[in-house]
Amino acid sequence: MKNIKNINYFDIKQLLISNNIFPISDLNDKEIFTSLNSLSNANENELTFFKDISQFKKLENTKAKACLINQSHLKYLPSSVLSIIVEDTYSAFALLSNLFTIKINSNGLISAYSSIHGSSILKKNVQIDSFVDIGASCKINENVIIHSNSKIGPNVEIGANTIIHSNSNLQDCIIGSDCVVKSGVVIGGTGFGFDPKSKVRINHIGNVLIGDNCNIGSNTTIDKAVFDSTIISKNSFIDNLVQIAHNVTIDEGAIIAAQTGIAGSTTIGKNVFIGGQVGIAGHLTIGNNVKIAAKSGVTKKIADNSIVAGFPAVDIKKWKISNIKLNNL
Repeated sequence: MKNIKNINYFDIKQLLISNNIFPISDLNDKEIFTSLNSLSNANENELTFFKDISQFKKLENTKAKACLINQSHLKYLPSSVLSIIVEDTYSAFALLSNLFTIKINSNGLISAYSSIHGSSILKKNVQIDSFVDIGASCKINENVIIHSNSKIGPNVEIGANTIIHSNSNLQDCIIGSDCVVKSGVVIGGTGFGFDPKSKVRINHIGNVLIGDNCNIGSNTTIDKAVFDSTIISKNSFIDNLVQIAHNVTIDEGAIIAAQTGIAGSTTIGKNVFIGGQVGIAGHLTIGNNVKIAAKSGVTKKIADNSIVAGFPAVDIKKWKISNIKLNNL
């Protein structure tokens, strides 16, 4: 985040306090920071953060003006670096990363090289770049940005302040406000459904609903439901190359890492974390606050607050014991 914009300590402090993070520092409110940077790369005008003791050597050699640091680690901070003491340095860093970044706003321009169906509605200050195709019965709300070569519609609504990156394909879906859809995403395509005997394909007439403040990573695919809705609830973060099949329901606060596949009609609870390359079978229920380790294969339902790993996925303690036994053979 080099040299993005100048921020004074007063603004830093106010943002943290407004999110229930209460910093302690001797810094003057008018002290200016030019950027937020890593321990290794920060210079004498920049702010950095110290996450844990594994970064000790980097902290010892940092050239930063000030550092977000936990009270328990303060003794490791070089005398040349000013402290901003917070309980959770990573949460503070995440918030401040947005403060130091210049937000990309719509320029309100509609390219002459775009195509917009006459039945579609565009609200105020929408940006439509070159070679965007907006089909029938779409509604694009205020301040939306749609980058080049994207195909939108039919039957798509995009909420305010959402950004659709290049080469995305959206149909039969409702996207919430303040979302980011990365390049190459396909939302609302027909799911993988057919009669195994006759090989007749099952037509899908449902849609996809994506809540507010969701991030959908590059080349991820989210299939529409057969009749009702495939649902991604608010505040969910989905990495690149994820496949979400028809009629899946994902409750709010999900974090799903790359190359995960979720088969049809599975229900996933609140605040679930799914590691990379996880496979989840269809028609299962995954409870709230579940954590699934990378490369796990989930073949049966998982209770609330469970941590599982392996194939088939089992309680992580059992999985670790099994690995120890195997390594001792």
